[in-house]
Amino acid sequence: MSLEVADRAPGYRPGHTLPLRVEVARQLRRRRTQVIFAVLFALPFVVLAAFQLGGTPQGQDRTTFIALATASGPNFAATTLFMGTGFLLVIPMALFLGDTVAAEAGWSSLRYLLAAPVPRTRLLLRKLTVGLLFSAAAIVLLPLVGLAVGTAAYGWGDLRLPTGGSLPAGQVLPRLAIAVVFVVLVEVVVGALAFYLSTVTDAPLGAVGGAVFTAIITGVLDAITALGSLREWLPAHWQYAWADALQPQLEWGGMIQGSVLSLSYALILLALAFRGFTRKDITS
Repeated sequence: MSLEVADRAPGYRPGHTLPLRVEVARQLRRRRTQVIFAVLFALPFVVLAAFQLGGTPQGQDRTTFIALATASGPNFAATTLFMGTGFLLVIPMALFLGDTVAAEAGWSSLRYLLAAPVPRTRLLLRKLTVGLLFSAAAIVLLPLVGLAVGTAAYGWGDLRLPTGGSLPAGQVLPRLAIAVVFVVLVEVVVGALAFYLSTVTDAPLGAVGGAVFTAIITGVLDAITALGSLREWLPAHWQYAWADALQPQLEWGGMIQGSVLSLSYALILLALAFRGFTRKDITS
């Protein structure tokens, strides 16, 4: 059915096609959604078990979040966030946004969605919105469970810092919230790349794997100090800037630069995704 015919069909309203709740329900039923949330939920318990078996870190050299993980519940939450940054928290963004459109094409259901007919731009907006929602929820889940598990195991208290000093317990929750929001923003570029790849391939693994591989490569390039100031153009360069939110004096500089860079790249990639998909010949 052509769009012209569909536009004349009685009762057809493009703005009512593919309701957001329907797409959310579909994604909730996906096995990969359940698995990634289960893994992120279980990770703090695994880390706690490792500390229980290995004992409290010893010695005076407390220069990392991991070394201070058992100092308090907030320290344990910061440790789980530190462990997830760089790779583990890249996966939800790549998975939820890279699998969304390509999976429909792989199942040969994409053309039937468009034949409903769901306008292409609306389809992408629904897929993008739900993908970002699930990705953000997955990223928030890790430190949230870490905070609950850590507080139960080590109690509530000040957040001791690797640089020395501590952050008062009363300031911990808003500062951790700022750190988590920044992690979501800095990983958006990975999701945008995965989403773009998802619109140009029928292979979900290719879209997800391409985004993860690119994130790994940019992380490797950031480690090459010979690149100098060029590294500041890599989103991976700013991914640990969330630690600035946990300092006694809140530092915004690195987080603002990292967020702006990530969102700028993401907007370009999303524009390419929408432009290409609206002109693409859908055969699957």
